[in-house]
Amino acid sequence: VERMPRKELDQRFLVSMTDIKQDKLSIEDVPIVRHYKDVFPEDLLGVPPDRQVEFTIDLVPGATPISKAPYRMAPLELQELK
Repeated sequence: VERMPRKELDQRFLVSMTDIKQDKLSIEDVPIVRHYKDVFPEDLLGVPPDRQVEFTIDLVPGATPISKAPYRMAPLELQELK
């Protein structure tokens, strides 16, 4: 990375664009459905509607998150290895 000299009126912008106009999806647009046509019924009702939150996990008030490095072994295997 090469640094450029700063000027007094130096401005930078980061722009992210998203297409908000989407075509309506159909069941045939899902590749797995196309691949397994014989498994799915002919008259599917469509894609389920978008929902906000389907479930929540209630946390204990005042509980602190566990700070432990992730490991790739079961706890018993890790203890046996140590």
